[in-house]
Amino acid sequence: MDVLAAIEKRREITQFKPDPIPREILDKLSRALYLALSGNNLPSREFILVTEKDMLRKLTPTTPYMQWLEQAAGAVVIIADPALSKYWLQDASIAGGFVWLTAVSLGLGAVWGAVYHAEDAAESAKREKHVRDLLGIPDKYRVVAIIGLGYPAVEPPPKEMYPPERVFHEEKFTS
Repeated sequence: MDVLAAIEKRREITQFKPDPIPREILDKLSRALYLALSGNNLPSREFILVTEKDMLRKLTPTTPYMQWLEQAAGAVVIIADPALSKYWLQDASIAGGFVWLTAVSLGLGAVWGAVYHAEDAAESAKREKHVRDLLGIPDKYRVVAIIGLGYPAVEPPPKEMYPPERVFHEEKFTS
């Protein structure tokens, strides 16, 4: 599957089959995370792969919106070190996009669970502490997201998009 096909097929999958993800596929997902670009090629983002069902259950209440994590066959927790790069949030987000598209290309589904909350420091601290405590993450890291992974139990239709001309401009901004 080429990249554009993966982008077009990508959906938020919130219902997963109980099938485990084979090691060779987990290795490919890890490779995609590792190869994701980062500002100044600094390792500002790191990843924790979680496949133990008990830990996935414990991570589920990180936010009220992650009930899907209980069904997932695995997850990638994306953390970042703001002291290492001013681009830590962009680096972590790009890696999340890379692993999501790789998952789709390999027949998996994925869903993004935001942990870091840029607009509510108290909520972000609560979410991050929950994950940090469970996974032993040092305080210097921000917990950006948890991406749930697994084989889709349901393939939702594409979301209805707004017209392309709403977001595309050529040569200069036009309203």
